[in-house]
Amino acid sequence: MTASTVRLLLASRNEKKLGELRRILLSEGVAGIEVVGLGDVPEYPEVPETGATFEENALIKARAGAAASGLPTVADDSGLAIDALNGMPGVLSARWSGGHGDDVANLELVLAQLADLPDERRGAAFVAVAALALPGDGPDSEYVVRGEWPGRIARAPRGQNGFGYDPVFLPAGEARTSAELTPEEKDSASHRGRALRALLPRLRALADDRR
Repeated sequence: MTASTVRLLLASRNEKKLGELRRILLSEGVAGIEVVGLGDVPEYPEVPETGATFEENALIKARAGAAASGLPTVADDSGLAIDALNGMPGVLSARWSGGHGDDVANLELVLAQLADLPDERRGAAFVAVAALALPGDGPDSEYVVRGEWPGRIARAPRGQNGFGYDPVFLPAGEARTSAELTPEEKDSASHRGRALRALLPRLRALADDRR
């Protein structure tokens, strides 16, 4: 049987997320998968992320992508959980300041909320949940995994890499923020990298099924 390539939709237009998944597949030796983004498939109405948890939101996006595109679809939902804010911003991370995706305003609000706290009370974790949804309703058509990256919140933004809250997140055991790490360093340690790696057995099986 001739090997064929599986097209895998990552339900995102974020080129950094697409690049991260492609690098992880390459580094782990998973061949036969072509990762495409929302800009590579016919446009479809994106379902609002109305879930109360990262798991619910990731599944909402993955199911919508698989149904609309007919492709196996990976979607993630991620955010920052700050101990002193009772786990918030959580699923509201992208719109913590009110507007969706305003990274600067979100960072400034978090820093203001923690301004009076000493370092030992600035604990936090990045959380990512990745969901894989296959077209149709067969057995094992959905799979959900979770990754967490513990650390604490810095007192000021540093670094030019990454996005979102990366410039204020100090991973446990690191003097550098997430935005000061190289892409390879971040892939190996980050919440999203951990979640995506947890998906690898299912993704590898997808590729093997086409051989």
